[in-house]
Amino acid sequence: MIDAATLKHWIIERLDGTDYHLITLRISAEQDILVEIDRLGVVDVDFCAELNRYLVEKLDAEGDDYSLEVGSVSLTDPFKTKLQYEKNLGNPVVVLTKEGKKVRGQLVSVDESSFTVDVEMMVAVEGKKRKQKEIQSVVYPYEDVKQTQYELKV
Repeated sequence: MIDAATLKHWIIERLDGTDYHLITLRISAEQDILVEIDRLGVVDVDFCAELNRYLVEKLDAEGDDYSLEVGSVSLTDPFKTKLQYEKNLGNPVVVLTKEGKKVRGQLVSVDESSFTVDVEMMVAVEGKKRKQKEIQSVVYPYEDVKQTQYELKV
């Protein structure tokens, strides 16, 4: 049986000194291993292949049967780390709050406890009969958000 802590240690050891970060490590009961990495820039497929070879060498020494997939985080997956929020600064996102409210806007800032999205809202303007569109910055504490993901526009 492959030990998740040992595998995580090997991955962190290999990523040390690079600008890559471990985002996901999942091991199924059937020993199917998924490793997802990311960084602020583009994830290099050659680096993923190198990490894959490194892990295969370590895992083969253990003697267990397994399948291994190493890659970058999917563009359409919900964000899991602050790094992914930082990577998507300036991009359109969809925020789903814990109350079930879905908000679309542009990610404009990120800090340790929250992030800010510029959202187009209809607001009442004094002296006008109709509401008008206005961009408002909305701050979302991470703990109040169920998920945030990049909004893929076609």
